[in-house]
Amino acid sequence: MAGIGTVINVAAVLSGATIGILIKGGLPKRFQDTMTGAIALCTMFIGISGAMSGLLALTEGAIETRDTMMMIGSLILGALTGEWIDIEKRLENLGEWCKARTTGGQDKGGSFVEAFVTSSLLFCVGAMAIVGSLEDGLNHNYDVLFAKSIMDGVMAIVFTASLGIGVYFSVIPIIIYQGGITFLAGFVRPYLNEAVISRMSFVGSILIFALGINLLFGKKVKIGNLLPAMFYPLLLQFVL
Repeated sequence: MAGIGTVINVAAVLSGATIGILIKGGLPKRFQDTMTGAIALCTMFIGISGAMSGLLALTEGAIETRDTMMMIGSLILGALTGEWIDIEKRLENLGEWCKARTTGGQDKGGSFVEAFVTSSLLFCVGAMAIVGSLEDGLNHNYDVLFAKSIMDGVMAIVFTASLGIGVYFSVIPIIIYQGGITFLAGFVRPYLNEAVISRMSFVGSILIFALGINLLFGKKVKIGNLLPAMFYPLLLQFVL
């Protein structure tokens, strides 16, 4: 049955967030800060490894770059599209809406919306979310999303312990994003091939790296408004 992978993913995030809440009560602030820095560094290097595997190729013993123009075009078009829709602002508004109905608008640490937006982006951006959802929808193969669920569950523990209960509500974008890809997988099947999926993963890895920068240095890049960039390799394939 299509969609089971996303259901498992949601359950893993909720379970991890619950464990994070239990840990948070006895975790000093300095530990929370250090954990956030550690997760930022991990996020950056996950992004770097994915981006490098997409950008570099070994040809006859020489390292060459590939898909550079695709990367530039996708990011620019994605930025224009994302700014037009203003995805980041809509995510923040959704976070504020959830906060108002959960905490009565009171947010002692002021981190509810940050936890919601950051964790939502982390769980949705990346190759595993796309490939796993496509596999779920096309072949009813849940292996990729099962593996992603384990990783997301661990990340949810750390994020909730350091940022708070806003992580719980990141399951809403997961359901919409991954569920949407799973549902639409059959419609885009004719345009999907290994090269297109690889390019989508490549662009997604760049966004993961940028997310790590935001976690480490404060908000520098509007990751939410760059999300459409991940789908431009597919759109370009469709047009061509």
